[in-house]
Amino acid sequence: MTGRVILLNGSSSSGKTTLSTTLQRVLPEHWQHVALDQFRDGMPGRARGLNSPPDTPGAAGLNIVPVVRDGRAMTEIRFGAFGEVVLAGMRRSVRALAQASVDVIVDDLLFKPDYLTDYRRALSGIDTWFVGVRCPLPVVEAREATRVGRFPGTAASHFDAVHAHGSVYDVEVDTSVLTPRACAEIVRERLREPPRAFANGETCP
Repeated sequence: MTGRVILLNGSSSSGKTTLSTTLQRVLPEHWQHVALDQFRDGMPGRARGLNSPPDTPGAAGLNIVPVVRDGRAMTEIRFGAFGEVVLAGMRRSVRALAQASVDVIVDDLLFKPDYLTDYRRALSGIDTWFVGVRCPLPVVEAREATRVGRFPGTAASHFDAVHAHGSVYDVEVDTSVLTPRACAEIVRERLREPPRAFANGETCP
């Protein structure tokens, strides 16, 4: 029996991880949590840069780069060649877990259209509910300011792009107006119906 997938997409500090752990408590089955942060933290230190120049080890994995956009200071997340390979591997690890009959909650940040396209390819044939995790930018920025190790302006840099993939969600939740439990209950109720957002996925290579 193939496992199921709940794919959470939203900006950083939007509440995806909190929703993931709440879903693990609310859902009657055991669901494995797979998060972008886990794969980021697993990269070697030298591949995690802070404004590292191109063609250096720090730019190869995940590079945190300060930028000014429309007169506002922000912090961009940039994945290099190694980082992109790791991300593609993460998406296929979700497929492998589901094929091993494991139900999976994925907590990711789809700020490039190609990421969503690749998820569709990787999860072809697997029941996948696509969940949009929304939260107004001022609330996200306030949360970001209290989190250790977070650079100011990170969420703002990809806030619009993360939902600009031209796709529809199976369900959306707003973590600024609903408790994590209420959001989880909405997702749980949606699981009673077949997923539709990924109904026409591509073939996984």
